[in-house]
Amino acid sequence: MTDTGFSPERIDTGRPHPARIYDWFLDGKDHYPVDAEAAGAVLEVFPGVKDTAWANREFMHRAARHVARQGIDQFLDVGTGIPTEPNLHQVVQAVEPRARVVYSDNDPIVLRHAEALLQGTPEGRTAYLHADVREPERIVEYAREHLDLSRPVGLSLIALLPFVPDEQDPYGVVRTLLDPLPAGSHLMLSHVSAAFDPEVWARIEAVYRSGGATVRARSHAEVTRFFDGLELCEPGVVAASDWHPGPETRVREVQPVFVGVARKP
Repeated sequence: MTDTGFSPERIDTGRPHPARIYDWFLDGKDHYPVDAEAAGAVLEVFPGVKDTAWANREFMHRAARHVARQGIDQFLDVGTGIPTEPNLHQVVQAVEPRARVVYSDNDPIVLRHAEALLQGTPEGRTAYLHADVREPERIVEYAREHLDLSRPVGLSLIALLPFVPDEQDPYGVVRTLLDPLPAGSHLMLSHVSAAFDPEVWARIEAVYRSGGATVRARSHAEVTRFFDGLELCEPGVVAASDWHPGPETRVREVQPVFVGVARKP
């Protein structure tokens, strides 16, 4: 179920939205001309951006599968994005058909496609909340209605935190989401970094800023800080393509995205 009905009027087609730009990078169809224009501007300054998006997506698949294989059968995915198969619930339910997944995103177009996020296995369960990551307490309370927070949970924050600027305390947001989760829970996180090419990233930031979105790349040290107090899984915080690539990995070149998976002790 969703927490609210969908209203097309809620979609702002006059300004690009990061989730819809990301959909364009992944060759999706759920974006508008304004999103395609912004995505094209990013592509012009960074021709490899589609590979970066796919490397990020492939990391999510591998990380979710890894966490599910640790026996985790409950997941909270914040910043879900527009459904692109396989979605997280499809990945983890292939490992554990009874897995439960709560999705949350703030773009009304994701809400429109929430039905696709709710089509899981008969044994499992999925739910969707339309909410902003800057409302972490609300997200936790909704998750509590659908997940058993006395047992470990996989928390997924994929390509989300760049859109939480420093003044909105991204580290505090992560702590608020993690604190109610018990020992054995896992954090899966990815984050773009300017460390690979600061000049190109400055131009990308300008594209997003012109559309009204704030985006903040972070260094390896800043990304690693999100895992403070957790036990990092091997190989630690690395470029997305270096996190346990497999035979099916599509993008093998190093991309400007740092990723990691960690366990709550």
